[in-house]
Amino acid sequence: MPSLPSTLAWGDGQFANAALDELGDRACALGFVVSEATPHVVPFLVELAGDHTVRNRADVLAPLARIHSPRQWESAAAVPSGRDAATYQGKTGWEAAGRNAVAEDPGVFRRLVEDPDPGVAGAASDLVSALA
Repeated sequence: MPSLPSTLAWGDGQFANAALDELGDRACALGFVVSEATPHVVPFLVELAGDHTVRNRADVLAPLARIHSPRQWESAAAVPSGRDAATYQGKTGWEAAGRNAVAEDPGVFRRLVEDPDPGVAGAASDLVSALA
């Protein structure tokens, strides 16, 4: 996975977009299903969003918002489902760890609200609101 953040940060347009899509899918599949790896991807995304040399920083903020908001496994665990209940219970920890990783340093996002790029500023503002 280390090549994905590098490609996202310094790759040409289509390659950077493809890397972001793949990294976003690995961190939060379908935009709402997190995995055990999710909290480990968050620091890379936060670093890239804060790096002014990264071309599509506004797009990098989108997966962070998606990682912070899902409650897919929580919802599944809330419904007694026999043999799968324990599996869902364990996955709720993935969601909590992902939310905690995004919320760990909100100062990064608060600084990005003042970014001269309106796309970055708007995406950061939405994320700061979600963290509140």
